[in-house]
Amino acid sequence: MKHIDLNCDLAEGGAFDAALMPLISSCNIACGGHFGNDKTITEAVRLALKHQVNIGAHPSYPDPENFGRKKLDIELDKLKNTLKTQILAVKTIIERLGGKLHHVKPHGALYNEIAKDEEKARLVVDAVKEIDEQLILFVPPNSVVEAIAKTKLNTWKEGFADRNYEADFSLVSRSKNNAVLHKKEDVFQYVFLMVSEGKIQLENDAFLEANFDTICVHSDTQNSVEILKYLREQFALKNIKIG
Repeated sequence: MKHIDLNCDLAEGGAFDAALMPLISSCNIACGGHFGNDKTITEAVRLALKHQVNIGAHPSYPDPENFGRKKLDIELDKLKNTLKTQILAVKTIIERLGGKLHHVKPHGALYNEIAKDEEKARLVVDAVKEIDEQLILFVPPNSVVEAIAKTKLNTWKEGFADRNYEADFSLVSRSKNNAVLHKKEDVFQYVFLMVSEGKIQLENDAFLEANFDTICVHSDTQNSVEILKYLREQFALKNIKIG
């Protein structure tokens, strides 16, 4: 039986966290960089513990104004310190509530940058390792950060269920109409190819080769709850286990 982890970025101010949490096996909790505070982190951690979901920290550039989706001109030491502060904010609350931090997934512009920028990729890897070298780091496929992290941390390669890819493994910009997949049937066919054959289908019908450990559905995709319910139903029919 095949297994796949389903993850979702939560505690970002969306209205559906309580409905999404039972449908996933890992969550990534915003920790103050692009959104969030102790209250929102605590609420998300309680939900995750209730549903036995792996809990990750979702740090970003310290830029709530742009929701962490804009490259920030920031000194590297300052960036590393803020990332560690964000991750530790989640870790502290999890441990206070009797759980354990499972992974780290950078957010937004930082996530995209470390796919190609060696200096920032190394910074992120070092920040995570300095907190706990047993933590898993979620990484994009065929990325600089994956190559740097593989000798220092456990990594899970992440695919996106609801986002189209470019030929260089980057995501189609959200400024374009074709950036996000919305129809649940289309999302399933897209993800099933990732999980069953290790392929990403591009819009020109070409394919990228990639094996994934975890698949993300974004909580701010309008019908994310519907998509996740459908994925779980279809995966069960295909004998693919979640988690």
